Amino acid sequence: MAEKTQKSVKIAPGAVVCVESEIRGDVTIGPRTVIHPKARIIAEAGPIVIGEGNLIEEQALIINAHPENITPDAEDPEPKPMIIGTNNVFEVGCYSQAMKIGDNNVIESKAYVGRNVILTSGCIIGACCSLNTCEVIPENTVIYGTGCLRRVQTERPQPQTLQLDFLMKILPNYHHLKKTMKGSSTPVKN
Repeated sequence: MAEKTQKSVKIAPGAVVCVESEIRGDVTIGPRTVIHPKARIIAEAGPIVIGEGNLIEEQALIINAHPENITPDAEDPEPKPMIIGTNNVFEVGCYSQAMKIGDNNVIESKAYVGRNVILTSGCIIGACCSLNTCEVIPENTVIYGTGCLRRVQTERPQPQTLQLDFLMKILPNYHHLKKTMKGSSTPVKN
């Protein structure tokens, strides 16, 4: 397993991925995505595909792990990919195992999203909310408060374009970055 860790991390040109982040397994990172130091993206049970313009902050954990009742050595014919759309924000310390995430979602600080949850688009999972049900969250749903109350907002959250532009300019001044792909299929060195 150790020799396989960094073999297939693909970083698109225009993405800003700090060296201090931990990325393991088959991970594809889209353009204009910013990954902060200490963010972790771990693809154990299948590949992770991250779309364009996502913001993944410190201590955020995005993991495609085996479900608790399935052991990794049981021969699974096809690994299930985790697909993350565009313009999503994963705030500090959040934990996401959701296998499908649409566009323009915000997972706030310390929020937990389980493996069987499908986030559509425009959803906000509030700070410290835990979502571990087997369901599709309808578009523009806000989950908030200690009781994980739900409401539907009229508009989806705005993309963090200005924040992404700022971070893409500032982060390289203070952190080393992982190299991006130049249109080839050679592995990226850590």
